[in-house]
Amino acid sequence: MWWIAVLDRAKSLADIIRKHEDIHIVTHIDADGITSGAIAVQALSRLGKNYSIEFIKQLDPSTIERIRDENHELVWFTDLGSSISNSSLSMIISDHHMCTDDSNSFFHLNPHLFGLDGSIYISGAGVTYLVAKMLDSNNIDLSALAIIGACGDLQEHRYRRLVGGNREILKDAIDANVVRVETDIQYFGRETRPIHKLLQYSTDPIIPGISGYESNSLSFLYEKKILLKDDSSWRRWIDLSKEEKRIILSGIAQRLLLKGFGHNMVKKLIGEVYTLPREEVGTELHDAKEFATLLNSTARYGYYDVGLQVCLGDRDKWLKKARSLLRGHRQNLVEGVQYVKGEGIKQRRYLQFFHAGNGVRDTIVGIVTNMLLNDSNIRNDIPLVGFADKNSREVKASIRTTQSLVDQGVDLSVAIRKAASHVNGVGGGHSIAAGATIPKGEEERFLEALEEEIKTQLSSSKDVL
Repeated sequence: MWWIAVLDRAKSLADIIRKHEDIHIVTHIDADGITSGAIAVQALSRLGKNYSIEFIKQLDPSTIERIRDENHELVWFTDLGSSISNSSLSMIISDHHMCTDDSNSFFHLNPHLFGLDGSIYISGAGVTYLVAKMLDSNNIDLSALAIIGACGDLQEHRYRRLVGGNREILKDAIDANVVRVETDIQYFGRETRPIHKLLQYSTDPIIPGISGYESNSLSFLYEKKILLKDDSSWRRWIDLSKEEKRIILSGIAQRLLLKGFGHNMVKKLIGEVYTLPREEVGTELHDAKEFATLLNSTARYGYYDVGLQVCLGDRDKWLKKARSLLRGHRQNLVEGVQYVKGEGIKQRRYLQFFHAGNGVRDTIVGIVTNMLLNDSNIRNDIPLVGFADKNSREVKASIRTTQSLVDQGVDLSVAIRKAASHVNGVGGGHSIAAGATIPKGEEERFLEALEEEIKTQLSSSKDVL
């Protein structure tokens, strides 16, 4: 029943689009935002509409005012916009972030308005795809971008498979032969990383004695008699036989069980993976998760057109540029994690935090925060907040937690929105991951308000139980 209601709302947005000729797309800078924007561009282009597109970090009041003053015929917000209320803008919104009840308008498509969790059941690219499909059923090929967007937002992570609205979109992608589903190892880098690197950088679950240690990863593979190279090339996970994969997975499972991790953690090793059959095997574009990481390395550094053009099909100049940016992005993430570890993480009762200042870009502090929370040497029983300077006046705050804490009642989207408003900032996101922009110098008051809200959420949950 909920799916029918969602599709009806998507149709309402499509009807609005048909009545306008000039449409301005406003989208986010992450992989979900880039794929959302690309879906909107393709749909409007095929419809013969005039369009323009811009990428933004966060939709704050000054940005909304600036867009309003530009007098666009229609503005299409994708993967953001749910925070807008009572705006005089001529607009439609296809978003999946938390929103208030008064956002339930005929021009706003958001899973939360239908009682669904937007952090799991459908992405920004997913709801934007539904609008595109309602514009023309031939847009079914754009479902591949929706799957990439969902993986970019880690929506397959909790159940090791896509569920809810994402599952419905996946059916379209399979029917259109733009996505294939397999069951395989869940660690990142199946297509491009050498096997020992895939294991070295493994998280969730971490591999005791191997995660974080290249030499131990190599030793483990030697012990299992796994051939590491074909001639001069390192072998990747996709190069292994089924038997070799079985041997490695069995060895990892044994390590987890011996260290007391339990069978539930072992089950996390395997799940669905999503590949794009029209892309070259062994490249970043063939695996949806790796494709999403490639996109994250573009717009987050200001190269908005690069990721967009790759999504629109360029496999020459723009793809080369994207791969160059990806190498830099990976290095920045490694350096960011090392920087924070060197500076240290400060502990409070209900949360922990670090302030990177200018040591980590504000556009990647959320990714760095997530990587740290998955580090075996860092606590994950309380949320982790990461600060980074945005400019001379503002600070970006990113917060991440675990599904276990979400199940206990923690909702970071609600908590960070309240804490940010307490210091005249703006915040939002999902229950498991959220962000805010706050005035510089207000970090301590923000943390106090945030911690109090998390404490209240946990206490309320215990009272209900």
